[in-house]
Amino acid sequence: MFKAKHYLLIIVTNIVLVAAIVFLACKIIPDTIASKNYAALFIWVCVTILVFSLLLIMYRFRNVIYTKSMERTLRGKENAVLYEFIESLRTCSSLDDFYENVGKILEVKGDCSVLFVDREKDYVLYNSPNKITCNPDVIGTLDRNFKSAWREGYYFIGDDYGVVSKSSRARGFFLIYNQCHLYVFCRYTRLFYEEIYGLLYEEFIRFFRRAKTIDGLAEISELSSEWNQLAETQRSFLPPVMPTIEKLSVAAYYRPLVNVSGDYYTVLPISRTKTLLMLGDVSGKGLAASLVMGLVMNTVKILDNKEDLPNMIRAVDKAIKGMKLQDKYTVVFIGVVDTSKMTIRYVNASMSDPLIISKSPDGYKIKPLTSNCSVVGIIDIDDVEVSEQRLFRGDVILMATDGVSEVMDENGVELGDTQLYENTIKRSAAKSPAEFIDDVVDLVFSYNGDKKLRDDVTMMVAKVEG
Repeated sequence: MFKAKHYLLIIVTNIVLVAAIVFLACKIIPDTIASKNYAALFIWVCVTILVFSLLLIMYRFRNVIYTKSMERTLRGKENAVLYEFIESLRTCSSLDDFYENVGKILEVKGDCSVLFVDREKDYVLYNSPNKITCNPDVIGTLDRNFKSAWREGYYFIGDDYGVVSKSSRARGFFLIYNQCHLYVFCRYTRLFYEEIYGLLYEEFIRFFRRAKTIDGLAEISELSSEWNQLAETQRSFLPPVMPTIEKLSVAAYYRPLVNVSGDYYTVLPISRTKTLLMLGDVSGKGLAASLVMGLVMNTVKILDNKEDLPNMIRAVDKAIKGMKLQDKYTVVFIGVVDTSKMTIRYVNASMSDPLIISKSPDGYKIKPLTSNCSVVGIIDIDDVEVSEQRLFRGDVILMATDGVSEVMDENGVELGDTQLYENTIKRSAAKSPAEFIDDVVDLVFSYNGDKKLRDDVTMMVAKVEG
């Protein structure tokens, strides 16, 4: 019926088109020739343009009529259920939505049996609760007949659950996309117009792609939420505020390259005059580095004797090796500031040299607290040496990860190798630790320019007060 209407529409529009062309030709060409103002070539150009314009108009008109006619036809009678299911697919955003529409439209309204199988995983995603789609013999036959290698498209199923070429001999149909097979068994399949299967398959593909995109976005959102929770947990290891310490003021800056980091620092008062300062950097980036960071921080916090620096280094070394991550280690600076003796006792396990900026009659001088221990957590550590440095009133202790000193300008020159860096920290030494850090951070970002930073930036500054 629908095809007959379609053919009738084509015949009628063709007759109208031919009549319009003949009318224009009879009307325009004689008048143009009589005027003798135009060349024959120009006449034929005008006629050609008119013909093509009419063709385009009639083509668009016919498509509009065809679409409306097809939609009206497919909405009616036996096709109504399948067309309603097609429309429902346009609003589906998940497999749960899909299964719900299969149940209430195809099964309840259409009296159809549905089987949905993931051939790649060989797993039944959905089947209607009736004897056809729950029958192991039927499922086995379909599995043997239609392997995952079947070409994508739509096909008709015969009485023996094989493929038939015509819908008039079918007892059902199935769709294949992305190795997922949707089988629909319907006793009146022969009554569906064949044009509706193309529409159904197109909407089936759109739904699948849309659901996959939404699932991907949901997964990214969930993953981002988990990473944010991890970042918040990691930050909880760091001091939320600096403790108030007699004759010692401390400030810190922490900027991870991504939301989690292997950089860490802490300030732990031991007594009224003694304070433990620690700053370190775990090798690598991401989750593994952040786990090691948390382990180091927890190991140091639970040790009773925080003045025993060799034991602290060995405890951290043992804890990291116990994780058996093979390529993970940390560089770390641990120092105990004693404001009564005006000393700092420290172990520098391969950190970028922490510095003491000390005032002298000739201006500020820089004293490096050089490395006296290997990296921790990956190689054997024998004796751990503890060094000691004298402190004076107004001294500034700068501890920073290599994300500060190794930032590069456009010529590839590292900041730590420049006179600019030295001049900045000397000039800022008279300021408070927080102001000192602000100056260095401003320098890091201005020196880096518009480029993306390559590493975490972490600093801690302690100043000996009067």
